[in-house]
Amino acid sequence: MVRFFVEPEALLGDTLTLTGENAQHAKVLRLKQGEEVLVCDGQEQECLCAVQSTGSGQLVLDVKERREPASEASVKVSVYMAFPKADKLEHVIQKATELGAFEIIAFPSARCISRPDDKSLKKKLERWQKIALSAAGQSGRGRIPQVLTLSSYQEALHRAATADKALLFYENEQAVTLKMALSSGGYQTVSLLTGPEGGLEETEVVQAREAGLQVCTLGKRILRCETAPLCALSAVMYDAGEF
Repeated sequence: MVRFFVEPEALLGDTLTLTGENAQHAKVLRLKQGEEVLVCDGQEQECLCAVQSTGSGQLVLDVKERREPASEASVKVSVYMAFPKADKLEHVIQKATELGAFEIIAFPSARCISRPDDKSLKKKLERWQKIALSAAGQSGRGRIPQVLTLSSYQEALHRAATADKALLFYENEQAVTLKMALSSGGYQTVSLLTGPEGGLEETEVVQAREAGLQVCTLGKRILRCETAPLCALSAVMYDAGEF
């Protein structure tokens, strides 16, 4: 079913009028009167609608049903990734959105090569959010994950530690596996924190433990920085019964 995303206030009323890119997209799709579409606020609500009319640069819809998005995961997983080089973060945002991530957060760490300044970061954030929007639409999600950036590693640790399960992945950890860390169950929110290309420094791992994060291994093989968060996210979704 065709899916449109709008601002929450646009879902008020029994009749919705879509303009701009949404109306243009509807024109390309050649939607006909009576066809059903979904209109989502990108957060907590979606509306099942029927096309009333098209034309004049707008799409008019009749609301048939309001409901919570049926495609959202039962567990809210926040993906924390240290700034990587090139467009690796774009890949992670796209795939993490498809896999059901609640939000994606980028942060600096000691070995980060990429350290975008405020000016470039503003443009990047706009692009990253558009990637999340596109991936949410393609994968049939009702919620668009928010893409955030933090100014320090310490801020990332403090924020991540508030989850029911706060996990950091470190290639030199051997005792605790992800399976072990998830074995106690009973979680509704999860934070997954991974490092950059060069990994996290040992002192940063110590800081994570002190902040309350569980340090885990993702196995005997060393994963690329763009592979690790997606691997961990997939495993959590499986453990939560989403697959």
